[in-house]
Amino acid sequence: MALRIGVVGVGSLGFHHARLARELPGTTFAGIHDSNPDRLAHVSGELGVPAHAELESLLDAVDALVVAVPTSAHERVGTAAVERGVHVLIEKPIAPSLTAADVILEAAAASGAQIQIGHVERFNGAIRAAEPYLDELLFVESHRLAPFGPRGTDVAVVLDLMIHDLDLVLSLAKRAVTSISAAGIPVLTPSPDIANARLEFEGGGVANLTASRVSLERMRKIRFFQPSGYISLDLAAGRGEFLRLRPGVVLEPGRPAPAGSLESLVERVELVGDGREPLRVELESFVAAVVGEAPIKVSGEDGRRALSAALEIVDRIEEHVAATNSARA
Repeated sequence: MALRIGVVGVGSLGFHHARLARELPGTTFAGIHDSNPDRLAHVSGELGVPAHAELESLLDAVDALVVAVPTSAHERVGTAAVERGVHVLIEKPIAPSLTAADVILEAAAASGAQIQIGHVERFNGAIRAAEPYLDELLFVESHRLAPFGPRGTDVAVVLDLMIHDLDLVLSLAKRAVTSISAAGIPVLTPSPDIANARLEFEGGGVANLTASRVSLERMRKIRFFQPSGYISLDLAAGRGEFLRLRPGVVLEPGRPAPAGSLESLVERVELVGDGREPLRVELESFVAAVVGEAPIKVSGEDGRRALSAALEIVDRIEEHVAATNSARA
C-alpha cells in the first residue's frame, strides 16, 4: 500500500513541501491543512490537492505528515500527529524550547512514530558533493545573509537562519561543543536580526557563524579548513571547490615553499551538486526512512541538539545586548 502523506501549514515553505510531496514515488498525497481558510483554498486550487478544514481530518487521512506551521505551533501539531503514530517531518527548529522539543520526542518514542527535522542544508548538492572530502574540521566559517521579510520573524535570526549552519557544523564536527560566545542586535524586530557566534569544540576545532536577515544581498556560503585542505561552498549555487596540496608537494615548518606558482603547488577539485532540489531530496529521504529503506537522516535528537546550541547563542546575545545597553546608559 502506498504511503499516505500530507502537509500542515502551507505558507511560503509549506507550499513547496506540498508541491513536491504530491509527486513523491510510492506515496499518495492525502492533502493539506492550514489555519487560514483563504490560504488553504488558494493552495488547494493552485496545486490541485485535497484541502482539510480541520487538522484532525488530515491526521485521519495520513501515515506521514510534513509540519510546516510556525515554530510556536510545532509542539501542538507535532505531538498531535505522533501520538496517533503518524510519522512527521518537522520544519526547523524542532520547537521553540527544549521543553517543547522533549514533549514531541517523548510522545514519538511512546508511539513508535519517526521524526525527521527539516534541516534542508544537509541535502544541499554542494554539501553532498563535499562529504567525501570532509575530515577533521579545524576551522569553519559561514555567512548566511538575507533581505528582510515577514517569514520567520516570530523567532530570533539564530533560530530562523543560523540554525541551518549550526546543524551542519554539529553534524560534521562530530565532537562536543566546549564553549559558545555570541553577539547580535535587533534592528527591525524585537529579536536579534543579525548575529555572530563562535563555537569551540573538543580537540580545538572552531566555528565562526554569521547570520543576518537585514542584508541587502543574499548569501549562503560556508568554508571548511582541515589538515587535508580547504573547502569553500556556495550553498545557494549548489557548488564549490576543494583546494589541497598536489601529490608529492611537501611544505615543512620553517622552510620556504618550493618555487613555482600557486597552481603548481595546489590542485583544485571542483565540487558540483547534482542539481536536484534539496527539498525534494529531503522529502525522499523522509519517505525512505518511514518505509524502512534507510535510516532517518536528521533525527529528532539532531534537531534538539541544534536547538540547544541555538538557544545558548540567543542567551549569549541577550547578555551582550544588556551589557551594551548598560554601557550606553
